[in-house]
Amino acid sequence: MSSEHKFLFDEETEVDSNLKNERKEGEPTPAFIGASWAALLVGVGAYLIGLFNATMELNEKGYYFAILIFGLYSAVSLQKAVRDKDEGIPVTGIYYGISWIALIASILLMGIGLYNAGSIILSEKGFYGMSFVLSLFAAVTIQKNIRDTKQARERD
Repeated sequence: MSSEHKFLFDEETEVDSNLKNERKEGEPTPAFIGASWAALLVGVGAYLIGLFNATMELNEKGYYFAILIFGLYSAVSLQKAVRDKDEGIPVTGIYYGISWIALIASILLMGIGLYNAGSIILSEKGFYGMSFVLSLFAAVTIQKNIRDTKQARERD
């Protein structure tokens, strides 16, 4: 290996090790954080664009919009309650139970709404269902990333 190539290799290795040192143990990688935010933006964005362009009545659009907001909130709330409980942070049984009920209710309301929607073709129903689930998963992942980052930085 020539001295010029060796110098370039050593410099790249040094940069890589510095980046690894900046990230704290237990902190998610920037790629995972970016992928989580991208999933949320794609899921919510696609869902809202689909609603905006849909030929359904305004009250139907409002129903599906409200379910999205309800689902996102309940998913994040449940994730927080489960993690708090796991870490020994006090969580009341009523809050924990309501968080589960709210998430299950949002998913059931979405499923029932799509099943009974006669004005929506099957491919659109699949589109709304998948973008809804993607959005819920991404919201939970972002909440987890934020909490993991905070915990990793507080440790040091």
